[in-house]
Amino acid sequence: MIVRDARALTASEIRDLLKVADRPEIISFAGGVPDPSLFPLDAFNAIYADLTLDETAGRRSLQYSISEGLPALRQWIADDLASSGATRSIDNILITCGAQQGLDMLARLLLEPGREIVVEKPSYLGAMQAFSMRRPTYVGVNMDGDGPVIAELEAAFERGARIAYLAPDFQNPTGRSYTLERRLAVLEIARKYGAVILEDAAYSKLSYAGVVLPSLLALDETNGDPNAGTVIQLGTFSKTLVPALRIGWVCAPRPVIERLVLMQQASDLHVSTINQEVALRAARKLFPAHLDILRDAYRGKRDTMLAALGEFMPDTVSYTRPEGGMFIWLTLPENIDSRQLLEQALRDAKVAFVPGQAFFCDHTGRNTARLSFATEKTDRIRDGIERLALLIRRVHNQ
Repeated sequence: MIVRDARALTASEIRDLLKVADRPEIISFAGGVPDPSLFPLDAFNAIYADLTLDETAGRRSLQYSISEGLPALRQWIADDLASSGATRSIDNILITCGAQQGLDMLARLLLEPGREIVVEKPSYLGAMQAFSMRRPTYVGVNMDGDGPVIAELEAAFERGARIAYLAPDFQNPTGRSYTLERRLAVLEIARKYGAVILEDAAYSKLSYAGVVLPSLLALDETNGDPNAGTVIQLGTFSKTLVPALRIGWVCAPRPVIERLVLMQQASDLHVSTINQEVALRAARKLFPAHLDILRDAYRGKRDTMLAALGEFMPDTVSYTRPEGGMFIWLTLPENIDSRQLLEQALRDAKVAFVPGQAFFCDHTGRNTARLSFATEKTDRIRDGIERLALLIRRVHNQ
């Protein structure tokens, strides 16, 4: 009785792992979630109190709203995008239930069985889950230190692919970012073949330097035409405010937004009105100061993990050195299967991580792993890396 699209769904290894990793004795590098100790509780308490004390605003926030999202919130997002060089209007923005709903809606709009979509190797697991419902054909493109390998990307477009899902800033799972030259080259090739780029900007605000290179959206010059553009960008407040608001957005050419609005109306009408109002007030009140707090905290955790990796890991293990975000990517010796290593790590070392194979569209990467430094305290980060390194040495020498 279950339709074929639904049968394409598989469980998220990360979600299943979190059930185990949540035990207090486990040092968890598994979850790609924000540190809850950094949630601005006092600010949110005040925002909710102010909202309920204002009868007019309170009643408006408890009512149905338009499917596109609150105009004031969309305007805030448009202004924020403009501040980083991406000039768009509120007509180019749709509010979604987190970036994940945006991925799901775009998959339903753009993909169908057999249609090719280019993804990075490795790529974000949650995006591939959303895409897989439409049963596309994945075309994996390898990454080097500057971004996707351009020859492979062009070959994919030349063979007929016309959609690419890319994450240029502090990618989940590797933490890598594209150079400016590679961003420009990606856009040039996409335009050459008339391809659409889905740009995931979930972590772009978490630059430890406080600045990032121009997004693909910002580099995609539209000359003020709201109907034009090669890039569709997905954004979210989940990593910069709090995930529970479930406020994300899609920024796209107006014809795409118009289609997505119809899909929104057919699914859940619109995102929670009160959550949109709270997100708007929180963004106005907390940014940019709260972003500095997040960057300082995650930079410190990143530095602790990198120092521990350098001190304890054998030379046979390599790892990324992210300049933002929440993740470090390990490449283990060829003889180590990270899924088998995880079983031993949970049992013997009381350490959790995510095996890297889950992030590859072609199921390669068996000797890779994703580490998140976001939620653990620095002393536990150091302890966990030491335990994991000892286990890796033992398994490698067996």
